[in-house]
Amino acid sequence: MADFPDIVEASLRARFVSLGVRPEEVEECFIRGAGAGGQKINKTSSTVRLRHRPTGVEVRCQRERNQSVNRMLAWVELAEKLEWRQQESANRARGARELVRRQKRQKTRGQKARMIEAKKHRARHKAGRGRVGGEE
Repeated sequence: MADFPDIVEASLRARFVSLGVRPEEVEECFIRGAGAGGQKINKTSSTVRLRHRPTGVEVRCQRERNQSVNRMLAWVELAEKLEWRQQESANRARGARELVRRQKRQKTRGQKARMIEAKKHRARHKAGRGRVGGEE
């Protein structure tokens, strides 16, 4: 069985375990960076790209000049993105449940009274309508 890279510290490993992410699901790739940096960035593969295959979440890190530092930062960023994604899905599910609960709950006595009064007001308003010029 594959294991998380040695660079991934214990607390970070615990985060991945709690998310249900297995090491073999993460594809790690080292590539040359892009942008400013001159000769150094064109020669070294210090940029790290991590991709979680099941979700398609991808992280690319080239903040530092050192590959091992970028690697650690990328693993941290991947954990944060996956946690955020999981939290968002939980929030959506909770929001949907609350919406159904709000729609199905009964009106309070005050709400009912206001609704009936509004209907009576509207009925009186409409009752005053008739033909223009009136029939005699």
